[in-house]
Amino acid sequence: LPTAFVPDEDQGTFMTSFTLPADATAERTRKLVERYDAHVATRPDIAGNLSIMGFGFSGSGSNAAMAFTSLKDFDERTGDTDTEVEAATRAMAQATEGEVLVMKPPAIEELGTTSGFALRLLDRAGRDAAALQASSETLVDLAAKSALLQNVRVDGLPSGPTVKLDIDRQKAGALGLSFSAITDALGAAMGSTYVNDFPRAGRLQQVIVQARAEDRMQVEDVLKLHVRNDKGGMVPLSEVVTPTWSLGPLQLSRTNGYPSLSISGDAASGVSSGDAMKEMERLAAELPGGFAVEWVGQSFQERQSGAEAPILLAASFVVVFLVLAALYESWAIPLSVILVVPLGIVGAVAAVHLRGLENDVFFKVGLITLIGLSAKNAVLIVEFARKLRGEGMSLAEAAVEAARLRLRPIVMTSLAFTLGIVPLVIAKGPSSETQNALGTGLFGGMISATVLAVLFVPVFFVLVMRLAERKARDRIEPSPAPAGE
Repeated sequence: LPTAFVPDEDQGTFMTSFTLPADATAERTRKLVERYDAHVATRPDIAGNLSIMGFGFSGSGSNAAMAFTSLKDFDERTGDTDTEVEAATRAMAQATEGEVLVMKPPAIEELGTTSGFALRLLDRAGRDAAALQASSETLVDLAAKSALLQNVRVDGLPSGPTVKLDIDRQKAGALGLSFSAITDALGAAMGSTYVNDFPRAGRLQQVIVQARAEDRMQVEDVLKLHVRNDKGGMVPLSEVVTPTWSLGPLQLSRTNGYPSLSISGDAASGVSSGDAMKEMERLAAELPGGFAVEWVGQSFQERQSGAEAPILLAASFVVVFLVLAALYESWAIPLSVILVVPLGIVGAVAAVHLRGLENDVFFKVGLITLIGLSAKNAVLIVEFARKLRGEGMSLAEAAVEAARLRLRPIVMTSLAFTLGIVPLVIAKGPSSETQNALGTGLFGGMISATVLAVLFVPVFFVLVMRLAERKARDRIEPSPAPAGE
């Protein structure tokens, strides 16, 4: 089965990220957002939309924006979130001003910002930022050619022009300017600085100083500002500050001590997240040596759950077996019971496969539940077969008679449980994806465990008990003495 972590539910909301070139102004960003707002206004299933300028999950700036769109309640709309996401993607596909990504929220809050997979590309060889950026672009290009992936992108603001202000400390000292006075002036002009509080209209107001917008649009405008020296005179910043322009990354991040870049994306339609993650690992192996990927957020949890699932299932088998061994004070009888469990798992896998679902956490929970439910059906038969065997019946006669006597209780209890989970199988609306994932495996597993248990448990009982009785006879009967003694 294709693997996944949890089902991708319809949460009735989605997000849109706007990222323009690094030198884009807020006005250019606003025009792109207004184009998206105009599209949202035409969609009857959308209840509201909130657009925020200057904010983004990957960074903040005049070239970034986010929109949070919510849909109407399930009973008031005709489509689902996927339909609206596809419509918004088509509407913004022709936008050339910047990159527009329409995304669904993660299935589990606090495990990432969007659905899909997320990883970090690490530079473990100690190369420079340019090499890391080039490798990320190579990985994104390779992903764009894969049929298993879509929307693979590098998270973060694009590289752009930056200015470095070199302060001539010797000249500043000669002019009576301290280094802190220069940096305070630059910080107050470009950002802001808190001065004090004052009472007004019965409330305490803050005094915050900042240069006017028209006086800080260009670096040259900022350097025209004056700083007071230790003699009370005013010295322009241009006397001691020299600007140097360069092109480079606007963000620097590290993961586990290594320089890294964040990359995220989605699985193509009809492809599971597990297959998409394997594809990304395969593509990452084609990068130059020294570059590696590490999964984060929900993708990391998916890998962890996949690695721990076999151990969890094996532990569940052992616990059930030990409980039955303590109940019957025998190792053979529990073995004949536990052999029926794979019959239930076969039905669960078949049902999930036929419905096109995935091997996720809820399916694994269903498998653990099936261990107990399958063993319950087998216990009903084995318990009576053991008693009949003690009354003098042969193994085959005892097994067949026990299956006949316990057929009605097995069918009644199994049918009650199977019909009880039908609402999970056919659920629609909120959280239906999770209910389908849990109920489908249980439904198919209970059917196969019930039908096949009646046929195979007697066989298992006969085979296991014959082996056990044969070994018991071999231990009791003495070995024949050698000839001549």
